[in-house]
Amino acid sequence: MSKRHRFQVEELARFLVYMLGHRPDEFGLVPDADGYIPIKRLLQAAREEPGWRHVGEGLLREVLLSEHRGLFEAEENRIRAAERHYHLDLKTPVQPPSGLLYIPVRKRAHFHALEKGLGSHPNGFHVLTQDPDMAQRIGHRSDPSPVLLEVRIPQRGEGALPLYPFGDLFLAEEIPAKDIVGPPLGKDDLRAFEPPRKAPSKERPSPGKSRLDAGTFTLDSSRDPDRSRREKKGRKRRTWKEDARKNRRHS
Repeated sequence: MSKRHRFQVEELARFLVYMLGHRPDEFGLVPDADGYIPIKRLLQAAREEPGWRHVGEGLLREVLLSEHRGLFEAEENRIRAAERHYHLDLKTPVQPPSGLLYIPVRKRAHFHALEKGLGSHPNGFHVLTQDPDMAQRIGHRSDPSPVLLEVRIPQRGEGALPLYPFGDLFLAEEIPAKDIVGPPLGKDDLRAFEPPRKAPSKERPSPGKSRLDAGTFTLDSSRDPDRSRREKKGRKRRTWKEDARKNRRHS
């Protein structure tokens, strides 16, 4: 390993100690109850920082195999700092801050959020922030075109939403639709949520039956007054020469 590469590994180790062990909220990251953060999310957040756009799983693996491996604990697809100095209390709610909170949603969830609100989250909590830029940053990790929603939570009385602080972030188990304000859906967006229209069924004619257009009818050869034009089953129709010979014999 070159001296430059060794320095790069050491720098990343120090950076990850700060991200995972001191201020994950500063990067829009929320650990689970055991302090773990998905490696995919960690690398996404790291690449958003100037000077770390190149970091990937390969360089992270080198950190975990280096002399700095004791600073971290990794299992499967998640990682945490061996020593954690932040405080995450998911049992004691706090009074909502004055002003607006922001939360990003995927574009396809925009309609549902405005109509039904945001129910329980797969990760346990929805992440809100007072910084719209941070909200956009978090949203881009899941959707290239996230929709930014405003959340106006009553500070007191009925309808007050339990919020749990985590650094500069706030966590909520669910957010009712009445507290959400967002950009209206355009016609194209609304059309995307309409059920697909059924194509008109095309009736096929039954086997053995001809398809007739309005005002048409079929000809029955057996009712032709000219017997010479009638077709008999099993017998070929006479030609004009045969008719001529028959007429000469009767003349």
